Amino acid sequence: MVMAVTMRKYLLIGASAFVLGAGAMAYVSQTARATPEPRAQTYHMLELFGNVLDTVERQYVTPVDDKTLIEAALNGMLTSLDPHSDYLNPAAYGDMQDQTRGEYGGLGLEITSEDGVVKVISPIDGTPAARAGVKAGDYITAVNGQTVLGLSVNDAVKQMRGKVGEMVSLTIAREKTDPFDVKMVREIIQPKSVTWRAEGDYGYLRLASFNEKATDESKAAIDDLRAKNPRLKGLVLDLRNNPGGLLDQAVGVSDLFLNGGEVVSQRGRDPRDIERYNAKPGAKLGGLPVVVLINSGTASAAEIVAGALQDRHRAELVGLTSFGKGSVQTVIPLRGGLDGAVKLTTARYFTPSGRSIQRTGIAPDLEVAETREEAQQVANQAFQFSEASFQNALNADEGKVRKGPHEPAEAPPPAFDQKKGDFQLTRALDVLKYGSVLATPKLPKPAATLAEAAILRSGHGSVVKPGSATPVPPAKPN
Repeated sequence: MVMAVTMRKYLLIGASAFVLGAGAMAYVSQTARATPEPRAQTYHMLELFGNVLDTVERQYVTPVDDKTLIEAALNGMLTSLDPHSDYLNPAAYGDMQDQTRGEYGGLGLEITSEDGVVKVISPIDGTPAARAGVKAGDYITAVNGQTVLGLSVNDAVKQMRGKVGEMVSLTIAREKTDPFDVKMVREIIQPKSVTWRAEGDYGYLRLASFNEKATDESKAAIDDLRAKNPRLKGLVLDLRNNPGGLLDQAVGVSDLFLNGGEVVSQRGRDPRDIERYNAKPGAKLGGLPVVVLINSGTASAAEIVAGALQDRHRAELVGLTSFGKGSVQTVIPLRGGLDGAVKLTTARYFTPSGRSIQRTGIAPDLEVAETREEAQQVANQAFQFSEASFQNALNADEGKVRKGPHEPAEAPPPAFDQKKGDFQLTRALDVLKYGSVLATPKLPKPAATLAEAAILRSGHGSVVKPGSATPVPPAKPN
């Protein structure tokens, strides 16, 4: 794998505020070069902070812990910048390192915080959370009967993690259902980032995350598929609900499919500060056709791979528009990690054609809903959880906006058994069979009956139909 900058490891977390990877102090020297500004106001505000802390220590109704208060202040400062900047105390920094090594204890959930509510990005394949039926977009309101409303992501994670083998009960709030409890047992999480199998004359490779093993496991999977079927006709790369991970692994996986050339670039505050990451000559799959499956849970490093293969005309994309996480986080250890670390957004990333997909996501070449219910949700904007749904998300660099409610191009017809079949995979295999999205016979556009019948009222009292230019925000639990 070729990277433009050595001795740096960048993290692109897929919209999760606690599942991270190790990183280096990539932008410390840049900060040191900046021209100092007048500091009087800054010193005054630091003095104010000390005065407030002293007042809380002396007058709050119960004794307080200074360390906890200061850590909360650091966390608040960083999370005010954007959803992905954060302060990691030493314990959280250690958890982050375990996560990116591909082994840790817990339930197997990628989560974030939205307006003080813990929200699921995706369950990790093969973990207690996935087996229990937890879904992307679910809200977690309590752990073992104790509310987590208003907690930071790190504090919510502490509630969920604990002794392996113990039962944990999560209270879930889900669209159009009453709150319910889900019970599961904590395990040592050893997520296998890659699974694969033959689909007739084609290969299927599922990449669940971009931890430190992603490139090596993907390479081994391709080798196995080709060894078992030397006449392999093509490959489906499944990046659905892949929340991202490490940038170097995104470049490494892309390198398996590309014969040299750019994979991604990242651009920081200074317009001159551009880093380019390239594949090396010699693609692992040669010229075999590839289709990539994406959906709204495809984020960050997964979007880098999808965007690179789409821009370089190496693969066509099938599914739904991706999450839109187009920013780079650098993890900066403090005192070698003894004081934890700062996770800071330091750049945006751009696909080879120069697209910044921050907030907007990557649109598929063939839009396909996984289920008939999902098609209705897309039409009604009830399933629009994405980077753009965060109030303080970094703006799109090009000023673009994410596509609003609309009827997806395709959804499973009534005769398709959604419980036994995977419609998006079926259509991806059709694209491989016919040679391209353009040549693949199209199905009738699904009728969005809910979108046609429902009339929603905006917060200002005006009537807005789903699919119109004025979006209606998704409902949130009370």
